[in-house]
Amino acid sequence: MVPIDLKEYEWKINLRQLTMDDFEDLIAMQERCFPGMTLWKRDQIESQIATFPEGQICIEIDGKLAASSSSLMLDYRAEMSWHDWTKVADEGYIRNHNPKGDTLYGIEIMVDPEFRGLKLSRRIYDGRKELCRKKNLARIIIGGRIPGYGQHADKMTAREYVEAIVDKSLFDSVLTAQISNGFSLRGLISDYFPSDTASRGYATFLEWLNLDYQKGAKRRFHNPVEPIRIAAVQYLMRPISSFDEMAQQCEFFIDVASDYKCDFVLFPELFTTQLLSCVPTSRPGQAARQLSEFTPQYLDFFTEMAVKYDVNVIGGSHFAVEQGELFNISYLFRRDGTLGKQYKLHITPSERKWWGVSPGNKVEVFDTDCGTIAILICYDIEFPELVRIAAQKGAQLIFVPFNTDTKHGYLRIRHCALARCVENHLYVAVSGCTGNLPFVENSDIHYAQSAIFTPADAEFSRDAVAAECNANIETMIIHDLDLEMLRRHKESGSVQNWNDRRRDLYKVVYQEDGEEKEV
Repeated sequence: MVPIDLKEYEWKINLRQLTMDDFEDLIAMQERCFPGMTLWKRDQIESQIATFPEGQICIEIDGKLAASSSSLMLDYRAEMSWHDWTKVADEGYIRNHNPKGDTLYGIEIMVDPEFRGLKLSRRIYDGRKELCRKKNLARIIIGGRIPGYGQHADKMTAREYVEAIVDKSLFDSVLTAQISNGFSLRGLISDYFPSDTASRGYATFLEWLNLDYQKGAKRRFHNPVEPIRIAAVQYLMRPISSFDEMAQQCEFFIDVASDYKCDFVLFPELFTTQLLSCVPTSRPGQAARQLSEFTPQYLDFFTEMAVKYDVNVIGGSHFAVEQGELFNISYLFRRDGTLGKQYKLHITPSERKWWGVSPGNKVEVFDTDCGTIAILICYDIEFPELVRIAAQKGAQLIFVPFNTDTKHGYLRIRHCALARCVENHLYVAVSGCTGNLPFVENSDIHYAQSAIFTPADAEFSRDAVAAECNANIETMIIHDLDLEMLRRHKESGSVQNWNDRRRDLYKVVYQEDGEEKEV
């Protein structure tokens, strides 16, 4: 079996500026999103793109327009006619755009019905927020539709309806999403868009405040705090009857991580061995190779989950057969639809004895939208040279999916992960399995205490443990990490292990792609 081409499983997702080449697709999408409403004219879109190209953005999935957003900048004045989008947005031409304004006004967001359920509106709102921070704007203001109101208009007023949305007793496909993306309801506007019969012409007046805003400052291009949010899953191994049963439990954790707006979610090593409970019993080596048959389903599933829930997923690890050899591989599923993989480099004695696993030969690092990361599978974190190599390549965060049977095995992972943080000024997140798999040889019992570790210094968490699970229960931890803090610590920490290495006495020399390299 040749290695699977990961490109075949990738989704090509691109958030970019809108161009006039998108016009026909944009209008077709608008008709599907807002049937019966007045469509954009070509000269309006031409004017928007010419006047403020950064504010006109879209999302393209596999070459197809999936979502769009239009906006302009203004100076905030309380007396401005925020209730009348035609005045605020110059009837869609935005010739009143003010490059020195302090407020971003959102005209419209559209998500094609074909692509709904993929949290594309969150990506659009995040794009607007990033533009707001980059331009040092104080706020975003939008007038939002309430398309669910038409179904309740005979029973309640518009005010009662939006209050019910805010207190979560009702759901609105637009307003609920806006509130979940950090917007606050400031008012209700009547006759905002009379042709919007679903909203009965009403719109909400919503505001998002930029907490990084500095009044009177020039445009800011660097944020002194660079937080990323990590979720580490402690996964309960139990007998299952199908791949779908495992997928349902995985989706639950990814959904929760997405609700908490996590940037990464980490699953344990070889948690897919629970699939052995639903295939015919065979010798361990043959059973491990049977797991490889699930690889296409595994790749399809996690690629869709990363895109759908807008979170980067480290899918634990999984057995795959390539060129007749069995490998233990951890796959990265980025939320932009692209994939990467890391082979396990050091094979434990039990993996060789029971399954016949072969080792990989390269430490990979992966660029993500939240910095450079590396993945080291279980035993690999116990070899300090590998993290030296990853750190030299720019990794600031090491993800370690692990699978240990006893507390002694877990403690080896834990103590080595803590040491790697100190040695290299980086963060390490570890995720393991708990529970039992009766009659699955070499994967029958599990011990885990998933955790997120930091360097040991005054500015970090006590005991260098940012967060940790209670041992041996199914749960998930979520924690924010600051990458800028790592940079400062590496330059001015109480000890500077990386800078103080005696490379005149020792160095790490390794082979990669036929070349000899050193750290």
